[in-house]
Amino acid sequence: MQPRNMSMSGVVDLAAVKAAQEAKSKAEQARAEAARQGGGGGAVTPASLVIDVDEAGFEHDVLQRSTEVPVVIDFWAEWCEPCKQLSPVLERLAVEYNGRFVLARIDVDANQMLMQQFGVQGIPAVFAVVAGQALPLFQGAAAEAQIRGTLDQLVQVAEQRFGLTGLTVDADADADAEPGGAPAVQEMPAGPYDALLEAAVQALDAGDFGGAVQAYRNVLGDDPGNTEAKLGLAQAELLQRVQNLDPQQVRKDAAEKPGDAQAQIAGADLDLVGGHVEDAFGRLIDTVRRTAGDDRDAVRLRLLELFEVVGADDPRVVAARRALARALF
Repeated sequence: MQPRNMSMSGVVDLAAVKAAQEAKSKAEQARAEAARQGGGGGAVTPASLVIDVDEAGFEHDVLQRSTEVPVVIDFWAEWCEPCKQLSPVLERLAVEYNGRFVLARIDVDANQMLMQQFGVQGIPAVFAVVAGQALPLFQGAAAEAQIRGTLDQLVQVAEQRFGLTGLTVDADADADAEPGGAPAVQEMPAGPYDALLEAAVQALDAGDFGGAVQAYRNVLGDDPGNTEAKLGLAQAELLQRVQNLDPQQVRKDAAEKPGDAQAQIAGADLDLVGGHVEDAFGRLIDTVRRTAGDDRDAVRLRLLELFEVVGADDPRVVAARRALARALF
């Protein structure tokens, strides 16, 4: 499965958080009350950054804790194969981020009510709770580069909007300790392409999309099936294409030239980068209907590339594939 609801730059849309100022105020009050009672402020162990949560402990372990630190929720199940890929990555990052967030693991088989309350449609599904406010992050296994981008934005907004600076971690604590039943988090060995993938992420962060494209291609040259590199390449190529476009001119051309394949392709790229996934797909499908020959094939190929960016399992991609088939045949 590919990540859903994750933008190309890794930015999480937290602007829709309801009553943000009210939540911030409540978080500040909760932290002040904890300080008066002697709670909070103490260092935690690395192992306590990853916790298993059930319905009985949800209010304390997630809602109350979210007034001190963002809580990322990993909905998983033992039978879920993509979960077995995603969960270890989230656990490792929880330790690496050194208290900037806490990871709460929720087994959906044992906690159906929580699954329903969050509106989880499929797993793995990842949410965050910040100052008591629930935020959907993404669904499906995701490339680590995109997970990092999402987490970076989450902790930034948590700090800037809610004043949540995270927990103090005792780096000398026994890494194998399991306080409160929390699972020990083992350091994962570096993979053969970690350095190249990290170089690609750094290039993306620096706006060097050409460098990111080349780094991902270097990985795929040796390992054509590398999922993270394939997803990263599709997104880096998209960002590279739109980097020097004039958005106003592109949208003007697209509006005035509905049958111009290149104008619609450029418009769709901008749509997708802006998070307007269905608009991008709809624009290109409509253009497939209006065009023929090489133009039609160019539009179709670009649409397939955008499917790769969003992820094959995303319901918007599934629907657009059906619409494309109807347009073609």
